[in-house]
Amino acid sequence: MERKHRVLVIAEAANPEWTSVPLVGWSLASALRDAVDAHLVTQVRNRDAIVRAGWEEGIDFTAIDTEALARPMYALSEKIKLGWSGTTAIAAVTYPYFERLVWQKFGQDIMAGKYDVVHRVTPLSQSANSSLAPKCAKAGVPFVVGPLNGGVPWPKGFQRERRRERDWLSYIRWTYRLVPGRRAMLKSASAIITGSQSTLREIPSAHHHKCVHLPENAIDPARFNQTAEQPGTLPLRACFIARMDPCKGTDMLVEAAAPLLKDGRMTLDMIGDGPMMPEVRALVDRLGVADAVTFHGWIDHKTVQDIAAKADLLTFPSIREFGGGVVLEAMALGVVPVVVDYGGPGELVVPGTGFKVAIDDRPVVIAALQDQLEAIAADPTVLPKLGQAAQDRALTHFTWPAKAKQIIEVYDWVLGHRKNKPDPLAARESA
Repeated sequence: MERKHRVLVIAEAANPEWTSVPLVGWSLASALRDAVDAHLVTQVRNRDAIVRAGWEEGIDFTAIDTEALARPMYALSEKIKLGWSGTTAIAAVTYPYFERLVWQKFGQDIMAGKYDVVHRVTPLSQSANSSLAPKCAKAGVPFVVGPLNGGVPWPKGFQRERRRERDWLSYIRWTYRLVPGRRAMLKSASAIITGSQSTLREIPSAHHHKCVHLPENAIDPARFNQTAEQPGTLPLRACFIARMDPCKGTDMLVEAAAPLLKDGRMTLDMIGDGPMMPEVRALVDRLGVADAVTFHGWIDHKTVQDIAAKADLLTFPSIREFGGGVVLEAMALGVVPVVVDYGGPGELVVPGTGFKVAIDDRPVVIAALQDQLEAIAADPTVLPKLGQAAQDRALTHFTWPAKAKQIIEVYDWVLGHRKNKPDPLAARESA
């Protein structure tokens, strides 16, 4: 029997009870643990949740305590409200301390060859450089970093949304390329997993030969195990699932859908809350479509599918989305996505699985979205076939076990067990 790869999985953010990046870190680490001989290293804030998930500390995972530095820094980010870029920048400041403690704990084992591969899963941000990469290279142990993601530029025509997000640091985000350690990390890494094409474009071309494109998100089939009915008739049942921030396009959706909502051709379930909730409620009332829109607010992530699976469409016009996990979740349910072709969602939705409208300034996006919804309403019989294709794509190529299998191909490559660099995207598109 072939020995499993021994992998030290570093995911500072890995929590089975949270959403977003911590859930990505946990889900990928868990899938890898099922496929290889993996040991997870994470931050101490995740310890209790991981123990509740049935993992044994010291055997399955190690918790590193950086709270003395991390807690006040995160509190500062909440207080000064610098937006996503600011939060990411502060995380990049605290992360080196985490890796310093990781090396103190595992450096001797790495140098002694106890692990075949060291894989840093999170942070996803390119601004968080790894001091472990050159140390692993010196020890002769392949270092894999990624999936890296983030940094999708604000599209032109949405400066108002950028200001409302208080994303001031995005104007100087490019300076992360000058931070000490970035060049050493990229040079020393054996493989760089890029979560999006925009991330790949930010990697210097000299390192593209070791970049593997693999979207960061996937779905848990056990959690998303229902299937939308998709009757192919009117009224259309649409849903929106996200935090109601300016970049999510919630108000654009309501404006675009208003004619269909008003004359009974469409209903809309809105799952989520956030700073734009009062504004969106007021817009719904002003446009006279309140009878067709249901605001669910925040609901437990595990029960989102109970509402989403009753929809025909996921209407998600986010104009700055790095990953787009909600798109995959909808596809797994057989719900047809309608997205803006920009960032993560535009890469996940391929022809035959959903609809994409081109990125442009706000009025053009609203008009294009309205035209697309009108076209769907004119012939809803196309939805059952699209929903089935979307579900097949998600459940075949975008489950966490499938992603772990794709990453093991990367391990095989950096360890010299396969000659050609893996290309999961090409394999998906040809299937």
